[in-house]
Amino acid sequence: MVNSNERGPGWTAARRLDGKVAVVMGAGQSQGDGVGNGRAAAMRYAREGARVLAVDRSLQSAEETAALIRAEGFDCSAQAADVTCEADLVAVMQNARQRWGSLDVLHNNVGVSLAGGDAELTEVSAEAFDNIYRINLRGTAFACKHALPLMREQRSGAIVNISSAAAVGRYPYAAYKATKAAVIALTEQLALQNAPYGIRVNCVLPGLISTPMAVDTRARTWNQTREQVLSERVAKVPLGRLGTGWDVANAALFLASEEAAFVTGISMLVDGGRMLNRL
Repeated sequence: MVNSNERGPGWTAARRLDGKVAVVMGAGQSQGDGVGNGRAAAMRYAREGARVLAVDRSLQSAEETAALIRAEGFDCSAQAADVTCEADLVAVMQNARQRWGSLDVLHNNVGVSLAGGDAELTEVSAEAFDNIYRINLRGTAFACKHALPLMREQRSGAIVNISSAAAVGRYPYAAYKATKAAVIALTEQLALQNAPYGIRVNCVLPGLISTPMAVDTRARTWNQTREQVLSERVAKVPLGRLGTGWDVANAALFLASEEAAFVTGISMLVDGGRMLNRL
């Protein structure tokens, strides 16, 4: 859950997504401290006026996100979906349009690494590699596949794909790095092919972010305390702190809004300058 002292930025008078319909894939989060990237994005979109469909593999987690949004007086519904199941993705996009009449923003926040059994290439199993591919790349691609016809029909829309700074920097685990790099390539292709329809497609590359999935999973996997994991990660960031889900959500909000009306096909690092140290 989101702590009372970590509720993130409030809404603004601009209401940059007023009247828009946003689907947030991966809007729930795993257990742990802080707010996840997907939950933060769903909340930021709603605070800026969007009607949000919060989608997650766990309906309970999606409902928790929706409840937080509705408690602030905004419109949000929850839906369960497995991104590896194409029929689920079809149902999500259709639900958003049938419920609210359009599909204006698709936010793809899906990804798994260590929790999915990722490892160095010589150590990773075929089953783990294939599952990470199905979630990270195919899940994102097929969500876009079924959102794009609706956006093309209305000749407008914005897609924000969440890749990772691991795609362009040092990262030891093969499947995650490869699939998140592929999300960048997919973003560029879709941006070019769908620009004539008025659809923009962009990508956010989070760096070391303090989310339950990133920090708590590593603490369990490496048998370390949460404080040890945080300390090691902070030491790598020039700005001297880890990012939060709100940092990622704010970047996504810009890309989803009309403030980025002339921005498409980019990959935006949100990493506190860490990639400046990659050489």
